[in-house]
Amino acid sequence: MRDEAYKRIGHLYPKAKLSDGSEIAVMAWWWARTVTCPNPACRAAMPLVSSVWLSKKKNRRAWIEPEVDRGLDPPQIRFRVQGDSGGRKHPGAAPDPPKVGRGAKFLCLACGNVAPDAHIRGESMAGRMGAQLLAIIAEGDRKRIYLPPTEEHETIAQQAKPTWKPEQAMNRDTSNLVSGRGYGFFTWSDLFTSRQLVALTTFCDLIGEARQRVIADALSAGFDAARSEEYADAVATYLAFVLDRVADFNNATCRWGPSIEKVMNLFARQAIPMVWDYVEANILHTTVGGWETCLDYQLQCLEKLNPSVHDKGTAVQSDATRFMQERPVVVSTDPPYYDNIGYADLSDFFYVWLRRSLGHIYPDLFSTLLVPKAEELVATPYRFDGDKEKARVFFEDGLFRAFARMREIAHPNYPLTIYYAYKQTESVKDGATSTGWETLLEGLVRIGFQITGTWPMRTESSTRVRNMGSNALASSIVLVCRPRPADAPRTGRRRFLRALRTELPAALHLLQQGHIAPVDMNQAVIGPGMAIYSRYRQILEADGTFMPVRTALAFINQVVDEYLADQDSEYDADTRWALAWFEQHAFNEGVYGDAETLATAKNISVQGLVEAGILHSGGGKVRLVRRDELDREWYPATDKRLTVWKVCQQMIYAVGHRGEPVAGEMLRTGGVAAVAAQSLAYRLYAISEKNGWAEEAFWYNVLITSWLELSKLSMTPLQEQGQFV
Repeated sequence: MRDEAYKRIGHLYPKAKLSDGSEIAVMAWWWARTVTCPNPACRAAMPLVSSVWLSKKKNRRAWIEPEVDRGLDPPQIRFRVQGDSGGRKHPGAAPDPPKVGRGAKFLCLACGNVAPDAHIRGESMAGRMGAQLLAIIAEGDRKRIYLPPTEEHETIAQQAKPTWKPEQAMNRDTSNLVSGRGYGFFTWSDLFTSRQLVALTTFCDLIGEARQRVIADALSAGFDAARSEEYADAVATYLAFVLDRVADFNNATCRWGPSIEKVMNLFARQAIPMVWDYVEANILHTTVGGWETCLDYQLQCLEKLNPSVHDKGTAVQSDATRFMQERPVVVSTDPPYYDNIGYADLSDFFYVWLRRSLGHIYPDLFSTLLVPKAEELVATPYRFDGDKEKARVFFEDGLFRAFARMREIAHPNYPLTIYYAYKQTESVKDGATSTGWETLLEGLVRIGFQITGTWPMRTESSTRVRNMGSNALASSIVLVCRPRPADAPRTGRRRFLRALRTELPAALHLLQQGHIAPVDMNQAVIGPGMAIYSRYRQILEADGTFMPVRTALAFINQVVDEYLADQDSEYDADTRWALAWFEQHAFNEGVYGDAETLATAKNISVQGLVEAGILHSGGGKVRLVRRDELDREWYPATDKRLTVWKVCQQMIYAVGHRGEPVAGEMLRTGGVAAVAAQSLAYRLYAISEKNGWAEEAFWYNVLITSWLELSKLSMTPLQEQGQFV
């Protein structure tokens, strides 16, 4: 299919010419959207560039720099590629991009005026937004080669004339879609360049042709007509999945990742963000975004399935509240997340291509122009004329009926398992918990389920946008549920709290021993906490009312905080001081007198903390030593005043800069202090997250998620690993 596509559209994907006259394959083209400068005296085509970086790799940095020809009317802005080459550093530094602050405000590189969001929005909505080539990204010998834009490559891209495009209207009433932001995206075809539309349509047609080839080959191999078509339909279906993955990497909202030098796909999260400078992959090339690469990914997935010849799966599209099933089944599900994700609206992106390539094979599934949305179980106000209350009632009633149906058909010998990957503190109301978690748990308890177990499963990609350098959830939390006994007792608030404080610490200890990421802790502990709550038919408050899930979750979080705080007594005095100081000041300066008062209370001195190497003091101010100031050659065996605090910070620094084997050696030789560093990291993460110190929280999360590997490395001294202290 790739070779056949090359015959038909290969002329739209030219090679790049090097300075010696040779040609090299292009893997991607980097573009920026443009609007006319609002300054009447300028009127230049403004490139809306939000980043100038092509590569941020050490000794391979590359960026673009603007060149303005003011001799033309209007002035013309072009770009050249600059950066390090062969280990030699470019004498200059990368310039700032013309994007100004938050929102859609850009500096005109020709006249210096700032174009406000209103102007850019107006130009785009009027269809006057253009595009300009910023750079050409070619595939060299095990490295990327960055070349300046050429008029030839711009012209060839503009010559693409699609014969078909998905002109179905995008939903403009949801914030999940870029169209809702009002930048001129009206139909699904607006998310693609003309060249991408030509390429995707070509592969759609080739799927149909491949299906006919498979039928012919199957008949020749002795299959009967019915089995030949069935086999060909299966092949075509998998090829359509490949095409959808290609579309994810071949649209005009894909970014270039300068840190990894790759095309980044659109759906790194469940939304279509506005992208001002985008990268256009070479769909015929063998790198990220190409047909062959996406095909290989699909094959890897199929190989993982490894079905036996006797296994047969069945897929049915059905309403979960009315699912017809006569015999008991095992129920395992990932429910909708209240109003957080517009599944059906986002699915249209893939649906339009599936419908074109598979509509004749599955006419019932693709009978509508777009994905059906009216009965989708989400709390989306726009489907109820903006009424949030009606949306809430619709969602909660539907979720209740779905859980009720699941209980009716569930096999008595197997539990119901629910996967949930929504952070309970992301949408806080009245300081308690998120609407998503609360609604899910209320529905389960209300219908008579008891939560009997929980465990995090690592399901979220580490390369998705929200995970890279952030504290997004790394896991889905699996809730294990069984029907609550009909004779379950009632209890009161005091007895419930006593049970929480008695039973929850053991569950928390088990989670820590399992090296669960701190970012996942509050979600994972919901299971054992709600297991206590849901084993009672009702929990009565002092005024005789029933305790809601919202209140129970608040108590569970409170017990978690108490548990982590209780672990402070296990640490040495220096660490307890540093922990208390960190909670107030992080790594910022504070008054010497306050530090001395706190130290005296713990029977230590500020001077002792300075000698321990964890504190800076001078000019009446003190601050904790930052990780980038730590002794680069430190090891526990050489430290005469070893503290849990220093071991924890040094291990984090080692993981980030010296390598995991070095951190493993610290764990091996650090004794009790090194073991306690794990619980300290949990405590410091909780403090950092509570104070909104996202970058600091990130590193404590990194240490815990690395702990299992560090434990393995600690079994062997560095010298035996072929490394040196």
